[in-house]
Amino acid sequence: MGEKDVQRLLDMLYGTVDEAKNATFSSDKCLVNREEVLDLLDEIRAKLPMEIKKAQELIRARDEYVAAAKKEAEKILRQADMDAKVIVSESEILQRARQKSSEVLHRAEDRCRELYQAANTYTEDALRRTEEAIEMALGEVKESRARFRTTSAEKMQAQREMLREETADNGKE
Repeated sequence: MGEKDVQRLLDMLYGTVDEAKNATFSSDKCLVNREEVLDLLDEIRAKLPMEIKKAQELIRARDEYVAAAKKEAEKILRQADMDAKVIVSESEILQRARQKSSEVLHRAEDRCRELYQAANTYTEDALRRTEEAIEMALGEVKESRARFRTTSAEKMQAQREMLREETADNGKE
């Protein structure tokens, strides 16, 4: 739900800027409601830690998954070792036991590697998608701030020029 909230807030911020009135004599600059934009930015800032927490939960889940796989492999290894010790030491039976133990050990090691690789692949993909979403959100916030600052500076400059003109007109009278 958090990712959708951040996306919704970014869409609202984009819509605010997109629908904003053009600044006088400028087609690439606009006037926005400062409070509205700042409120949206505050909400986005508040939601981003939740996205980061989700990524941390994914890492924790992967670690638990890997630990469980290792535990399972150790259990299989212990069982294989116990099986090998219980088998009678006659040469033919002992040889079969050693072969079975080795096969179980190899299967357990293979299974452990497969589980570890699957967990890493899943976690890496989930973290990559989360990172991309956060980077995209942060980029949009930075762009909005830059546009806001530019618009604000231009508006201040226009007001200064208007005051100078009024002052000059009043001085002529």
